[in-house]
Amino acid sequence: MSTRPLVASSIDNNAHDSARENTVAGGRALRPGPGEETATARLLAANPGAPLRRGMTFPGAIETLLDPVLIMVWLMAMAMYLGEPLDARLLVASLLAFTLAFPGHVNLTDPVPAAARKSVVTAATVLAALSLFDYASAWLAAVPRYTLFAWYVALPGVLVAGNLAARVALRRAMGRSGAQEIVVVCGVNDIGMGLVQRLRANPYFGVRVLGFFDDRARDRLSPIEENQYLGGFAQLSDFVRANGVDRIYLALPMATQPRIVKILEDLKDTTASIYFAPDIFVTDLINGRISSVEGMPVVTVRESPFFGVNSLVKRTEDIILSAIALLLFSPVFLVVGLAVRIDSPGPAFFRQRRYGLDGREIAVYKFRTMTVVEDGAAAFTAARRNDQRITRVGHVLRRYSLDELPQLFNVLQGRMSMVGPRPHPVAMNEQFRKLIPGYMLRHKVKPGITGLAQVRGQRGGDDVDSMRARINSDLEYLRSWTLGLDIAILLRTLPVLMGDKQAY
Repeated sequence: MSTRPLVASSIDNNAHDSARENTVAGGRALRPGPGEETATARLLAANPGAPLRRGMTFPGAIETLLDPVLIMVWLMAMAMYLGEPLDARLLVASLLAFTLAFPGHVNLTDPVPAAARKSVVTAATVLAALSLFDYASAWLAAVPRYTLFAWYVALPGVLVAGNLAARVALRRAMGRSGAQEIVVVCGVNDIGMGLVQRLRANPYFGVRVLGFFDDRARDRLSPIEENQYLGGFAQLSDFVRANGVDRIYLALPMATQPRIVKILEDLKDTTASIYFAPDIFVTDLINGRISSVEGMPVVTVRESPFFGVNSLVKRTEDIILSAIALLLFSPVFLVVGLAVRIDSPGPAFFRQRRYGLDGREIAVYKFRTMTVVEDGAAAFTAARRNDQRITRVGHVLRRYSLDELPQLFNVLQGRMSMVGPRPHPVAMNEQFRKLIPGYMLRHKVKPGITGLAQVRGQRGGDDVDSMRARINSDLEYLRSWTLGLDIAILLRTLPVLMGDKQAY
């Protein structure tokens, strides 16, 4: 089963019987929008400056290849500068570094701070992976340490500078060429206006949007400028031929299929490329993409980000990090366990029933911090400030989340992950799944010891508004997962825990 990112179907008039898919979402994070907006409108509004066809255009190719190429070339350049031969070991290390960084995560339209952060995370990820590889295999033993050290130290700066230089060079090149593709959009609605917003917001995309076509009465259309309305669909074909239109986006609902077929028939006599961006999704998209089953196209609306290679990467990350953490914190386990037993009667550890992957119940391990041991199945009362159930040692453990350390065993077992939505007690899940639409979508991945909501300070609180904020962050994590995002969350976890005033 092959997979591709969620796309707007592209139909070439010279062979429109074979549909092609080109990226609209560009793999960006999808953030929930207002309740009255459609899912596709929220998709388009998520990042109006993002490229529409990442990887399908020259700017998209730069985004995909720039960081991997810079990392590989910089290692070889440092070796040559320091007088080292480009032998087989160095070439293999360069190719491995390229593979680890591919595809690049920095977008040309990212704000400079975001681009710098992504570059630093990419450099740290590659350096950590290569260091682990070298430690395990001693493959780079013949490469002088000062060559690798110089490469390691300078790499983050090289990536940041390279991305900024690429932006300047590409803008100048596009300005001198003056080449622009002419675009029109069919459908004055959230989808069409979102497409136009993205097209106009991206200075690297090289398009000029002339306006909209729509058959509905003007008072039924979304508000646009007077000169942006170009006419009804009957006028579209003549307009396309007369004005040399290169691309047409059909932003129409599936309910208008006869109208769509008529538009395609009218446009057979033109050479314009046609892109179909239908609003067919009635719910939030989780890793939406177009796939195929033995050649039959299917649309994935909800899917875990951890399928195929991503599943292997995530599990490898969990095994390595949890094993290292268990070794490092083994003395802490002994001290905390003894402190809990001495402080109050009862076991040092306890298990609580929570929902795991796909909503299946799992037993989550914790250090006991209360005088009661609720398994969270039938009833659960969240801890509050000055809660009388919390023991003296429990206050300290909860303040710094030390009570969560036994969940490292859950990670090693494969029931949890180092990073993911925090698991809630079963009773809490059953309560809020009825109050918050999309609540259960967070269980498309394994629960985590830490997560995006936690590093955003959304810990604590069992009211609907607090829970909804956490769920929104959890779903954003599902939509935008990368290995770099996991590393960034882990790096932000420690300072957040040290200053988390909502832990009690």
